[in-house]
Amino acid sequence: MTATADTEAPWHIVGCGRMGGLAARYLHAAGWPVVVVRDTSATVLRLAYRDADGRALSTLELPVRPPRALPTISRLLVATKTPFTAKAIASLTLSPEATVLRLQNGIGSLDGLLPAGCRPIEVVTASAVKSAADGALTVVAENETVFGGTPAPAWWPALQSRWPQADWQTDIGPAQRAKLAVNAVLNPLTALYDVDNGALLERADIAAEARHLAAETDAILSALDADWPGNTLERVYEIAGATAANMSSMRADLRAGAATEISAINGWLVDQAARLGLATPAHTAIIARIRARSP
Repeated sequence: MTATADTEAPWHIVGCGRMGGLAARYLHAAGWPVVVVRDTSATVLRLAYRDADGRALSTLELPVRPPRALPTISRLLVATKTPFTAKAIASLTLSPEATVLRLQNGIGSLDGLLPAGCRPIEVVTASAVKSAADGALTVVAENETVFGGTPAPAWWPALQSRWPQADWQTDIGPAQRAKLAVNAVLNPLTALYDVDNGALLERADIAAEARHLAAETDAILSALDADWPGNTLERVYEIAGATAANMSSMRADLRAGAATEISAINGWLVDQAARLGLATPAHTAIIARIRARSP
């Protein structure tokens, strides 16, 4: 029997950019109404999707509603950049038992922002999406996406049937930490030096900084998780090689003069280290360098 969605309540999306737009495609395919939350005069958002070879995949036309025009929300996907999370949540009215999917980099951006009865579900993805000059979303890769943090809800089979390589892990912590570890090295270095990801394999000066950041990262995560593999540098080089010509999100943010997600990535590690009594000179320094160049 094919899983079907419970369509009584729509999914509302804040941050319908590249990853939010990809999630909208899967939620819609699973049978849910999808509403984009955006403070604009536009009433419809048209999303066009292409594959990595430029072939058209599909298009969506989603209703757009400003926060002030929304009813109480029971299903929410948060895909904003982490610096804008608090402002986005503050403008919404969530039901006491709302389900909230967090599709963002870093860890902890929703802490203290949700009503007490809400059910937060963490989402960690390795998929890749690019924005074309005409606004279309190019789906570069549909890789594994892990959901979790609580037992899977009743609607999970419907979404899993439409979200490629979707998996549920009750303990999503290892997946979160694994992605954060790579981002904490790759993102700030490529941003500061304004280079593609592959430069970490080519430039000795960047590689030296990568080693220091990775060593601190492994020390912190090993103190938090006895099963941490301690392979951050190896994973950074693996991802840098696989995405050599790509631009990291933090580099794109600095280039655009936008706020970065440094606090939710490297800042989270520094906060954990302070609690554990560990020194973080490399992460502390790189946070300061990024903040000196961003709003």
